[in-house]
Amino acid sequence: MQRFTVEERTKPRLDAAILKQFPQLTPGKLHKYLRENKIKVNGKKEPLSTRLEPGCEVCIYLPDSVLEVPAGPIFLRAGKGLNVVYEDDEVLCVDKPAGLAVMDEQGKTADTLINRALAYLYQKGEYMPQRDFEPKLCHRLDTGTSGAVLIAKTCRAQEFLLKLVKDRRIEKRYLCVTFGHPQPKQAVLEDYLIKDAKAGRVRVLHAAAPAAKKIITKYKTIAVSGKLALLDVELVTGRTHQIRAHMASIGCPILGDSKYGNNAANRERKLKYQALCAYSLRFPKIEENEPCAKLSGKTIHTGRPWYYMQILDGTLQ
Repeated sequence: MQRFTVEERTKPRLDAAILKQFPQLTPGKLHKYLRENKIKVNGKKEPLSTRLEPGCEVCIYLPDSVLEVPAGPIFLRAGKGLNVVYEDDEVLCVDKPAGLAVMDEQGKTADTLINRALAYLYQKGEYMPQRDFEPKLCHRLDTGTSGAVLIAKTCRAQEFLLKLVKDRRIEKRYLCVTFGHPQPKQAVLEDYLIKDAKAGRVRVLHAAAPAAKKIITKYKTIAVSGKLALLDVELVTGRTHQIRAHMASIGCPILGDSKYGNNAANRERKLKYQALCAYSLRFPKIEENEPCAKLSGKTIHTGRPWYYMQILDGTLQ
């Protein structure tokens, strides 16, 4: 027996949700298993056309050998769950949970965001390995950071979106919680960042130096709660660990950040990942004859992270 919990807010049909989890099954087999009372939603038999609310538990009473994913493309072995916040024929935007890597270049795990996206598009019939363009990430988030990630479905969309990112034409905004209250409450930070590849971290410098790249981070304090502050941050330049290192450099590290943060504060609040979420992407005007024209002037939002309301109501301090 296998079970899974529905995470999508789009209320998928029961049959679509099962096929997404177990791609080796077929619609015909689902009808057979339903007749045999081997499919239950929250403990009850429901039609395959049932729309599933977030949190519904689906149980499949079949041997594990039937439900095992057969050998094949690695993306079919990815974990379950993909929160799609925007989609058209050229672009997919998903809300990445904290703790999930966007990709794994070493091939140590199949469960990455891009593999989940490939499996999703495969189930929709929009992607076939060795036949179609393989959808690509257009930017990345750290594993411990949650939020919006753009994935191009076509080559022309990938080239266009990568250029928008490179030219800083997509406004990227984040919500974060810092340990300490930034002073002033609103500011534009301009410094330089240099990578330490051996240590797997970066350093912020206040003056230009060889190999250092300029970074610009804008922040505005939304609320404070005890020693913590909730910030709205605009990432003007997009360097490695930029927000995390930049806020730490002014004495206000991101809560939950084990690399640049206050580990005592993190342990006290039992945080596993940094309280940092890419919650908004705003696109410039795009001409009708250009790729990704449906994104013209659009702002894509993810849901607010759990710590947003806890800072506002003082639960988290």
